[in-house]
Amino acid sequence: MKRNYSNKILILLLLLFTAFSCSETKESNPAITAHQHNNEGKYTCPMHPQIIRDKPGTCPICGMDLVPMSSSNELIVDSNLLPLLKPVNEQVISTMPTITAESGTKIHSVPVQGIITYDTRKQVSISSRVAGRIESMYIKYNFQPVSKGQLIMEIYSPDLAAAQRELIYINNSDNNAAMLQSAKQRLSLLGMQPAQIAQVIKTGKPLYRVPVYSNVSGYIVEKNVANQGVASSSSSSSGGMNAMDGAASTATTVTRQPVVNQTPVVTKEGQYVSAGEAIFTIYEANNMIAAFSLAPPLAAHIEKGQKLIFHTVANANDIKTGIIGLIEPVQRNGENFTIVRVYLRNTDLQPGQLLTANIPIVTTGAYWLPENAVVQLGRKAVVFKKEHTVFIPKEVQTGIRANGMVQIIDNIAGWPIAKNASFLVDSESFIRFTSNQSK
Repeated sequence: MKRNYSNKILILLLLLFTAFSCSETKESNPAITAHQHNNEGKYTCPMHPQIIRDKPGTCPICGMDLVPMSSSNELIVDSNLLPLLKPVNEQVISTMPTITAESGTKIHSVPVQGIITYDTRKQVSISSRVAGRIESMYIKYNFQPVSKGQLIMEIYSPDLAAAQRELIYINNSDNNAAMLQSAKQRLSLLGMQPAQIAQVIKTGKPLYRVPVYSNVSGYIVEKNVANQGVASSSSSSSGGMNAMDGAASTATTVTRQPVVNQTPVVTKEGQYVSAGEAIFTIYEANNMIAAFSLAPPLAAHIEKGQKLIFHTVANANDIKTGIIGLIEPVQRNGENFTIVRVYLRNTDLQPGQLLTANIPIVTTGAYWLPENAVVQLGRKAVVFKKEHTVFIPKEVQTGIRANGMVQIIDNIAGWPIAKNASFLVDSESFIRFTSNQSK
């Protein structure tokens, strides 16, 4: 009896101990509870979680406002911060000052660069009238200046020597004036000058070297080099160049100016030439072209017949005027631009001289931004529009550039735009911008 009673007491004590242990287990771990309580009321930096403070403040590293920490050691992010957590190639966080685009009617003077080159419409060919061998060559390089009457080369021709002996024989053996005149005419057609023919008759000896003279003043170039500088030569009935527009009813002459390259001539002494073979081309010295390169947006404001004022780069006081005679769109090396040509007559300008012209442009209803506010990414232009507290890159269409301003074709009225776009470009990533139309 006593033994059973002792066993019951023992079981009762065991049950009480078990219940007490379970109640201890249900309670929180003192260390975990202390950690949770320690995190309550704590503040940390979203960018630098190692910074923990007991009260609100700013991060000593980046200066951002500290945010509360939850009991699970997770940051409590304010909804106002969510827009700031986007990738840096979609938006930029900055305190950059903003500007708005200017608009209205504006007058700009746009400087353009040009160069003096040859007028390929005014050219003369130098050819040999007889077949023979070049005994002497007095032209050393292409685009060498020559004067009218200057000696170009001397040619030995067996046919010309035979014709001279015939003239001497007729002059010495017969007084037939008709035959003598016929012999003189034959020599004249072969390229001999009247003074040379008279010398042959006087001395009774043939001239084995027949000189070839330049008949105009200008710049001489080998025929094959001159052909390389001409794209096509479909001349109009008037021989001039007309504007390349859809309203032109006559054929136009589209030429590419030769490059001023003073290379040695290929034609050498001892070389044989055929009768009638063109050897050299001379561009007349008193006819030049002032050629200016324009971007397509600027060329849209230019018309044929418009007066252009320009000066040489070396002397800004040397003011010249001319009339635009040809507007030629050109595509070269994957780029589109326009060549504007002013034809000059009786000018003292020399080929290769650099020019500067100022073209007045009047625009209405366009928007203008400083060049610093527009960044060029390849062929696309980008501005940074401020939305709330961040800057969003936006693609825009640009027009002409003048006086440090860029014409914006898109409607950007009222946009707050970053004053310096280059400062906001992230060098570590490509900007993903949106076009103005998707605004």
